[in-house]
Amino acid sequence: MKIQVLGSGCSTCRNLWEAAKVAASELGIKDEVEYISGQEGIQKIIEFGIMQSPVLVIDGKPVMVGFTPDIEEIKKIIQENS
Repeated sequence: MKIQVLGSGCSTCRNLWEAAKVAASELGIKDEVEYISGQEGIQKIIEFGIMQSPVLVIDGKPVMVGFTPDIEEIKKIIQENS
C-alpha cells in the first residue's frame, strides 16, 4: 500500500501527514507515509486536477482533499481504500 500526503508545506499539510502516519501505524501498516510538499507537491495536486490541499492519496488515488480529519477518520479512509 502506498500512502502519500500532497501539499504546499503549510501547517495543515504537515498535520495531515503526521496524523496519517499515526493512523497507518495504529492499523499495523508498515509502509512509509510519504509527504510530498513544496513545488513538487503542488505539481502533483494539479496533475490530479485538484485545486485544494492537502490531499491524501492511497495507491495513486486521491481519497481526501482540503482538510485534516481526526485519526479515526483517517483510519476509516485507509481501510475503505486498501
